[in-house]
Amino acid sequence: MPAETTRDTAGEPIIALRNVEKAFGPVKVLRGVDFDLRAGEVHALMGENGAGKSTMIRIMSGAHQANTGTVEVDGRTTRFVGPREAQAAGIAVVHQELLLFPAMTVAENVFLGHQPKTSRGLLDWSAMRTRARAILDRLDCPDLDVDEQVGRLSVANRQRVEIARALSRDARVLIMDEPTAALAEADVKRLLDVVRSLRASGVGIVYVSHRMNEIFEISDRVTVLRDGKTIDTRPTAEVTEASLVSMMVGRDIDQLFPKEDIALGETVLEVKNLSHAGKVEGVSFSVRAGEILGIAGLVGSGRTELAQTIFGVTPATSGEIRIDGQLVTVGSVREAIAHRIAYVPEDRAQHGLVRPQSIRENVSMAILPRLVKSGVMDTKREWAMALDAIQRFAIRARGPGQVVAQLSGGNQQKVVIAKWIATDPRILILDEPTRGVDVGAKTEIHKLMNQLAREGLAIVMISSELPEVLGMSDRVLVMNGGRMSAILPRAEATPDRVGTAMMTGHAA
Repeated sequence: MPAETTRDTAGEPIIALRNVEKAFGPVKVLRGVDFDLRAGEVHALMGENGAGKSTMIRIMSGAHQANTGTVEVDGRTTRFVGPREAQAAGIAVVHQELLLFPAMTVAENVFLGHQPKTSRGLLDWSAMRTRARAILDRLDCPDLDVDEQVGRLSVANRQRVEIARALSRDARVLIMDEPTAALAEADVKRLLDVVRSLRASGVGIVYVSHRMNEIFEISDRVTVLRDGKTIDTRPTAEVTEASLVSMMVGRDIDQLFPKEDIALGETVLEVKNLSHAGKVEGVSFSVRAGEILGIAGLVGSGRTELAQTIFGVTPATSGEIRIDGQLVTVGSVREAIAHRIAYVPEDRAQHGLVRPQSIRENVSMAILPRLVKSGVMDTKREWAMALDAIQRFAIRARGPGQVVAQLSGGNQQKVVIAKWIATDPRILILDEPTRGVDVGAKTEIHKLMNQLAREGLAIVMISSELPEVLGMSDRVLVMNGGRMSAILPRAEATPDRVGTAMMTGHAA
């Protein structure tokens, strides 16, 4: 799919990195990186997790300094010693993990650190609200109240506040790190419209994303990093999805969805007429040992609500759950774990991990009572478990003691899966298992799903990506409005049939 426009990007760069290298101790993270951004362009930055994108962003924004090489702003060599200097030069970052203060208002967050003052040196609340309103109007956000507490906003609106904060400092360079990772489809469209508007006004945008369709829709040029090196910079109109993937991983990925045919065992999980408080209504299905049941549906269709009902986060108000044919009660997460059900949530940062803690601490988190003897933690066993998880799930890390926040998104996701596999489940629910990870990590996680299915787990996989559902499932269950609208065997689960059931509530 070609880029939507072919734009003139021949002007003088606003910011450029020239042969930049960065190391942390003996570990080289960037190896001679070259990159530049011009006014009024969207320059996509792509690469597998761990390729060096985050370090490059931190150097451009002043959080890190290059060991060698140069950073140029408007053609002049500079060296930012901190983020404040980068901000003063008109460089702002919208992080994947939004850095806002929930208890403060929209206007307060937009002007945090540089609030307008009266002639007497007091906060000028009227000017702050007026100027915040003007910036939000520029972003086409008439529904955002400048006096609303940020903690009450949706993820999409919080992101708009983050962008407004960048613009309040007259940003000429806006670095957007995975801006759509947590957005619904309609919100993605609105965000891309904002990006187009900013580009038209002359803002240069560095756009970091794993989503190929967005790269082709919105970017003018694309640069690929691999192993800390710049592989190539090309006009987006001159590349294909296959060529980008090949540049990113250094090889062709013929099978992004390497589904294996696995002999299925007996029925492990069966739910009948399962309901929860209007969110899930009368859903019935079963999953066999070794089977991957994919669940598709639009945002708000009840996919995650169904998973949380089975896992006891929001216990069922009616219906039955049977495991190995036996009727069970799942009134809490503790009871779900006791029945050997595991749930990998869609938001690993908020609900799957404690990111400031180590791999060792995260992997053991769900089974701590089993590791305590006479009130003393069995740290040797905990350490051995973490080592085994690193090897079994191919987690790229320095060792069990490494802090999870330092890992790439794909490796963090493997830690979440390892944590729940440590509970010795028979039923594994994976909610958006590859969200926010690169194509290489996606393939690794899909192979891991095959491995777990071979070991006899009954797997329920929820995904917003229809190709993933179709590519990795033995059967596909489609949700619409909290109800099951179809359940189709793999051979009959075509994009048209599944898509129709998602949209209309019944299969074609």
